Amino acid sequence: MLLMFKVKNYTSFKNEAILDMRATAYVQHPTHVVRINDKQSLLKITALYGANASGKSNLISAMFFFEQYIFSQFITKKGNENFESNEIGMKIELEPFNLSDNINNASEFDIIFLHNEKQIQYGFECTTKEVLNEWLFIDDKKVFERTGTELSFGNKYQKMLGTYKKLPAERLYIAVLEYFLDEEAKKIVLGDFISFFNKKYNVFTEILFESTVKGLLGTVGLSKKLVSNKVYRKKVEHYLRLIDVGIKRLDVQTETIFNERTGKKKKEKVVRAVHDIYDESGNIVGEKLFDLRQESAGTLRFLGYIQNIIEMISNGGVFIVDEMSARLHPLLTKLIVDIFSSSQNKKAQLIFTTHDISLLNNNQFRRDEVVFIDKNERGESGLYALSDLKVCEDATFNKDYLQGKYGAIPIFNYDEIMGGELNG
Repeated sequence: MLLMFKVKNYTSFKNEAILDMRATAYVQHPTHVVRINDKQSLLKITALYGANASGKSNLISAMFFFEQYIFSQFITKKGNENFESNEIGMKIELEPFNLSDNINNASEFDIIFLHNEKQIQYGFECTTKEVLNEWLFIDDKKVFERTGTELSFGNKYQKMLGTYKKLPAERLYIAVLEYFLDEEAKKIVLGDFISFFNKKYNVFTEILFESTVKGLLGTVGLSKKLVSNKVYRKKVEHYLRLIDVGIKRLDVQTETIFNERTGKKKKEKVVRAVHDIYDESGNIVGEKLFDLRQESAGTLRFLGYIQNIIEMISNGGVFIVDEMSARLHPLLTKLIVDIFSSSQNKKAQLIFTTHDISLLNNNQFRRDEVVFIDKNERGESGLYALSDLKVCEDATFNKDYLQGKYGAIPIFNYDEIMGGELNG
């Protein structure tokens, strides 16, 4: 589970910004936290609110870039055996804050997480050309620290890693270790780190274009388990019936598909949605199979989400989603939030950006679960939690937010717009 993610000097985040998933001492909504030990609990949910262009998507982008930068340097690339995806590629390059006359080219990223009963901290500072600093700690014990190309090691790891001191300035040391360490040493030093990102860390970053609404299937990953595991498929079907989109079940058939790119035919498993056919009296008289491309964009988006959610509620993980409520009815967004905040969820976390203020109330969220991202007049983004503002537990969150009491809203002169340009 995620404890903290930090970013500095990336896109609109000039100064250090920390997303903190550690729970406060609030007693409201006790099912919304996971107890780690007698002293510490972690939030299951963080909802990120803010105006357009405030930096919400930039924070998600930073969390995505962090993972991509690391694993793009690994010789053994990150893979996910559970999901096949035709997801549109989202290549994010390092982009330091550039609205300053004194531009700093170095960006910094840091993460702390719990996995397999270990606390792991890893981070680095880099430019587009080189890694300036890098560090890895396991259970607060130093594994290594790097300054430029100079390395130091913790006592426990000196003998294991001391041989591997040569590294290019542009390469992460963690990638060097992944390549050179023997399997036993790699398991000790990097096993849990790699496992967390492979199995638990999921940033949902698919790009939606208006022109491809009906072609949205191309951006939705279909789980292999959806095809091969009937029990899992029935869970997905349960949620599809629950949201009342007319899908009775999912049908899986082996069909011969012509590949236009290769010009060859091959047999593939094809998933289709089953809908009931009715007569004039409203009686069910048959069934009809629909290609998934015929389903609505919102239905397909929910299908993409729910597969990940079912897996995470069962196995644990961090589900990070930009604009989760886009194309979803507010009640579907609420359903997803309620799944994560329920007592049945013991080890999964949801981090999402949204403009849906129907959720922004004290019946839905604790005060430490609501985080605002705001941008100042210099174009610098910052974040702060509702709990930082000393708001009362019975406050009307959404009303107060729209009135500007918490900041992080668009600022414009409504009277000037309505009485000026529109009537000019």
